[in-house]
Amino acid sequence: MFLFIAMFTASLMTEAKIYLVSVGVSDYPGTENDLHLPHNDAATMQWLYKQNKHAETALLMNDKATVANVKTAMQKMFSKATANDIVVLFFSGHGVKDGFVCYDGFLRYSDVKSAMSSCQSKNKMIFADACFSGAIRNSGSGTTSDYSDMKNSNLMLFLSCRTNETSIERRGMTNGFFTYALQHGLRGGADKNKDRAITAKELFNYVSKKVKDKSNDKQHPVMWGKFPDNMTVMKW
Repeated sequence: MFLFIAMFTASLMTEAKIYLVSVGVSDYPGTENDLHLPHNDAATMQWLYKQNKHAETALLMNDKATVANVKTAMQKMFSKATANDIVVLFFSGHGVKDGFVCYDGFLRYSDVKSAMSSCQSKNKMIFADACFSGAIRNSGSGTTSDYSDMKNSNLMLFLSCRTNETSIERRGMTNGFFTYALQHGLRGGADKNKDRAITAKELFNYVSKKVKDKSNDKQHPVMWGKFPDNMTVMKW
């Protein structure tokens, strides 16, 4: 197949605005590709971000989550960001080796990178609860040079699974394994030292363990990008 109020530096906490595009597709055309929880994942992410008065969000679910609509939402939302603001894309749904599966087709990783690199924000996050989402780091030429146009930016990718893994959901849960662990971690579960500030390292350690435990070691989240381990991703 993302929650928190993400902040990259403590100094941004009182200034930065957050622009979130949250996408979830459970109901695909027909029935054979339907999932159960991605629309809930996207709604959970939007709800959590909206707890921050500085956040502006866009929610696209099911048949509203077309490729064109997602591209338009990213362009519209991310273009509002200044250099100190934060832009976030969350996607939950089917994934393929080189992109996310929207309601009517593929959102290529190259489209996501283009939207991220074209905005002024120096603080960018991509969260994905999608099968094979780990492949985003190797799309294109397969090197970090794909992100060279973001070299002066903090860029975090927190992905639900490795390149060759599926992202698991289970009936009876309200969110997929990754989103379930992520939202609990960002609501305080990952705050190991109880200082009310959750760092990238704390978040990864918490979510990774929870997902591996729930999946019987079949799913392994991946965090990648250019940012320090002690970067604050949630402050309460």
